[in-house]
Amino acid sequence: MVKEITRDIKQLDHAKRHLTASITTLNHLHMLVGGVDTLESLTRRRQYADVANLLQGVVNVLEHFNKYMAIPQIRQLADKVKKIQGELGVQILSDFEEAFANASKPIGNQKQLTEACLVVNVLEPKVKKDLLKWFVKLQLSEYLHLFQENQDIAWLDKIDRRYAWIKRALVEYEEKYGRMFPAEWEVSERICVEFCNITRDELSKLMQKRSTEIEVKLLLFSIQRTTNFETLITKRFSGTTLLPPGEATSPVDVNVLEETKEDEDAGVDNPFEEGQIEMKTAMKAQQSPFQGIISGCFESHLHIYIQSQDQNLSELIERFVADFKTNGPPRVESEQGGAIFPSCADLFVYYKKCMVQCSQLSTGTPLLSLTSTFQKYLRIYAMRLLSGTLPKAVVNTPSVSSLNISTLLKEGLKDSSTEVTRFTSKEQFLVCSILCTAEYCLETTQQLEGKLREKINTDLRNKVDLTNEVDLFHNVIANCIHLLVQDLEALCEPALTAMNKVNWSVVEAVGDQSSYVTAVTSHIKQVLPNIRDNLASARKYFTQFCIKFVNSFIPQFVNHLYRCKPISTVGAEQLLLDTHSLKTVLLDLPSIGSQVARKAPASFTKIVVKGMTKAEMILKVVMSPADPIQAFVDNYLKLLDDTDTSNFQKVLEMKGLKRSDQNMMLELFKTRLPSQTTTGRGQHGATAVREETSRIKRLEKLIKKKL
Repeated sequence: MVKEITRDIKQLDHAKRHLTASITTLNHLHMLVGGVDTLESLTRRRQYADVANLLQGVVNVLEHFNKYMAIPQIRQLADKVKKIQGELGVQILSDFEEAFANASKPIGNQKQLTEACLVVNVLEPKVKKDLLKWFVKLQLSEYLHLFQENQDIAWLDKIDRRYAWIKRALVEYEEKYGRMFPAEWEVSERICVEFCNITRDELSKLMQKRSTEIEVKLLLFSIQRTTNFETLITKRFSGTTLLPPGEATSPVDVNVLEETKEDEDAGVDNPFEEGQIEMKTAMKAQQSPFQGIISGCFESHLHIYIQSQDQNLSELIERFVADFKTNGPPRVESEQGGAIFPSCADLFVYYKKCMVQCSQLSTGTPLLSLTSTFQKYLRIYAMRLLSGTLPKAVVNTPSVSSLNISTLLKEGLKDSSTEVTRFTSKEQFLVCSILCTAEYCLETTQQLEGKLREKINTDLRNKVDLTNEVDLFHNVIANCIHLLVQDLEALCEPALTAMNKVNWSVVEAVGDQSSYVTAVTSHIKQVLPNIRDNLASARKYFTQFCIKFVNSFIPQFVNHLYRCKPISTVGAEQLLLDTHSLKTVLLDLPSIGSQVARKAPASFTKIVVKGMTKAEMILKVVMSPADPIQAFVDNYLKLLDDTDTSNFQKVLEMKGLKRSDQNMMLELFKTRLPSQTTTGRGQHGATAVREETSRIKRLEKLIKKKL
């Protein structure tokens, strides 16, 4: 019943809706027909301002008839609109060509052309593209004629004339035609971009043909002028015509002609300074599409620049070597320790200049090639200026024929056949200077590697590796420390040899420290302060020197101790006092002769205490009674904890025991090795050990009292 009641109402609603649609369509059709007729008339009269407004309306109205295109009359109207659009495109392009046909005459219908550009905005994009292509080509026709490859001004030495021409051309365009084209067309930028593309292609062809004429100065001049121009247009234009639709950069509001040369002449003083690196990184992050648009053509020729830097560095190294031979090592001008070679600072300053310059030219393969050149001359510098100038330890070895049998028997072959001449104070200073220089080179090389990785392209970053060069400077430092240790050891060697010549079996009383200890102490006090002062700027390596010296000297002292045989109990007491005196001197090694009291590093103290305690324990074993033999062997294992049979043999020889007694003790020693137990020790042996311990304690009190 409800449907029957509302049936008539629904029919009325449908009728009203259809009637409204019919009226609207008829109105649109009337507008379309009238608009098409008006467009034809306006087009013939070239009234482009009215055409632009009407054409957009006609196109919008025509969209309503897309579903009626099957009707012949509607199709005819749509074709007529399309035809008018095509005629407008051809007519406007013809008007522009006619207006610019005579360059010497001013354009009389500029207002009409400006209105025509509004029509072009409504037409298909191809019309705008063709018009701009024709206009840009027209503006650059003079440039193509002036700078043909057979012209003298086309070569690299006059490259700045190219950029002067485009600056004038852009100024002229802005003055004459700047208001003719809509601002969003970016006609100035399009002219500049096409100029850049033409210039890049022309320069590439020209350099390929005349590659033999390119010198490094000419190449750098051309690159500098080109990059300056790219920087200029980067600030002037946004680069929207080079970017995909939807992407754009913000241009800097800088007038083309008012650009100064401050940016051209400004350079980075130190590429290792953090502030400047951050600035460079920020600039790189905001890189404009104009950067490299022309200068990219020079990249394939940058091997000329790399070869030139290789030659310059070779000459620089030769000059460093010649200066060192003439002037010798640097002199100390302050209290900062050993002087660093000025040549190494000069080398890295030149590296800095090359790195900054090359990174401005290219951050690709050429910068990687320059890195290889840097590595090459770091190695050469380390070999020729550092390792090559280290003083050699002079060893005098007399011929065997000049030695008589009595000498060999008295002094021993080693003591009589080798004489080491120690370094002079100048040579010692030179070694320290080389060490400080190597440390500076090591640290600066690590910084150089980091900066190169920051500047080079991401895909090449892992190929920048200066690890081998860093290791080379580490080796130079280790060699310097070894020479200093060897020199001090050679100075102390005669005193240790004198210790072996003393007949320790006839010493009757314990006195002050022996003369050989005084000699060793004197040598150490003479050498250590100088080395510490020379290495004031490299304290950690002075500590390494001290550690390496005690690591070498203490085993050497123990070996000489083993050669002192036979030794009486009193003689062993005197040697124990001497050993304690040496231990005290060695513990104070890092601060000997220093006005500033510094606590020795714990690692150093541990080495000295461990090594010299072993020497003291050896002497305490020598002082202990050999009878009973079980107690002696147990005491040896307890004090020294050494299972080496040869060392036990040496201790027995120090006591001066008979060969038969030695053999018995050796057999017993071998049986004790697996368990190292003291069970089975007799009451008499225990009493002897307690008596010996009491005697050693009395001796230690005597040592403390004398010290």
